[in-house]
Amino acid sequence: MPIQLVAVGSHGDVLPILALGVELIRRGHRVALAAPAPFAALAIRAGVPFYGLGTSGDYEQAVRAPDLWHPRRGVFTLFSQIVDLTEQTYEWLAQEHARAPETLVVASSLSLGARVAQDKLELRVVTVHAMPLLMESRHAAPILPGLSLARLVPSRMRHWLGRGADRYVIGPAALPGLNALRARLDLNPVRRLRHWWNSPSRVLLMFPDWFAAPQSDWLPQAVQTGFPLVDRLGNTQRLSPELTAFLAQGPAPLIFTYGSAMRRARPFFETAIALCGRMGRRGVLIAPQDDQVPPDLPDGLIHVPYAPLSALLPDGAALIHHGGIGTVAQALAAGIPQLIVPVAFDHFDEGERVRRLGLGTTLSRRRFTPARAARRLTRLLASPDVAESCRAVRTRMAREDGVSSACDRIEAMMAA
Repeated sequence: MPIQLVAVGSHGDVLPILALGVELIRRGHRVALAAPAPFAALAIRAGVPFYGLGTSGDYEQAVRAPDLWHPRRGVFTLFSQIVDLTEQTYEWLAQEHARAPETLVVASSLSLGARVAQDKLELRVVTVHAMPLLMESRHAAPILPGLSLARLVPSRMRHWLGRGADRYVIGPAALPGLNALRARLDLNPVRRLRHWWNSPSRVLLMFPDWFAAPQSDWLPQAVQTGFPLVDRLGNTQRLSPELTAFLAQGPAPLIFTYGSAMRRARPFFETAIALCGRMGRRGVLIAPQDDQVPPDLPDGLIHVPYAPLSALLPDGAALIHHGGIGTVAQALAAGIPQLIVPVAFDHFDEGERVRRLGLGTTLSRRRFTPARAARRLTRLLASPDVAESCRAVRTRMAREDGVSSACDRIEAMMAA
């Protein structure tokens, strides 16, 4: 039975699905991946057949949208952008279904075209959610972006606010285009996106129960499989010679990243440079675009466009980042403390979970100054409790394999 993988979004959305593809191919399955066009080279290096959605220009225009990284307006912007990819995804799956009617589809959260294909073509679909934010619960509602002092708000109120966001923010952005496509396919309209987007067959949650405890009101078809540590694909786990030499020249550095899709990180990296100077620390600045980092860095700092976190973080003192779930998981696996400066989407929720587990702390973008960040990091690095918590979670992560566990579940569906 062929397996069609679909991933819509940035690296944090695509890489977990790609990792599943690599493992499923290793197990002998026939797999293909549909994802935004810029991920073609990564899929080819990993040995996964690829179908591009949109163009590289479309992707770059989307990630450069000014409101995409706003804590409140970002959600509306995101869902407004995926309408065209929804139709392209449906058309690709319809073509594949015509060639192989027994296709199984494994799709990321934003791959709405897969759910349309499930409704129209009666495909078997597995929905994959990579972050706890996407699981609704009255008992343990996630922390919403842009909500001041969110962790002090009772869970039921956060749940109510989340339902309001579905109706007044996500719905107006996503449903007109989605329902226009469904009307052309003679399907009934979707009323509430975040209820419909979950496959009624199976939902895989790629985070462990110790990070987000299962709740009695979660979907009955949802199963937790653990984190995917996805930068271990192909030969991407090797550090560059330049970075390897830098690490060998002195004490463990602070490591800074603000995500692969962020195009407005210059203030973050300017603060990072000043922070390293204030603390007398070396630093590694990871930014894919050169214009995000000042060209003339002081001694003891290095800028690299990419570094595999699984290889780099064990040699770091702390990770300072945006709070994306993939980055959080890599820091947990490396056993180093985290300072999270959240931007939008799930970043605030991930930051709160890290804080509650005693593995790090958070600072808002407005409060992320060299002085405040230095005080927070000094306390983190000096805390024996944080160090012990980081060691314990590193040991725990070493025993888990979220990708393998998810593939076991996928194969069980194929055999059913």
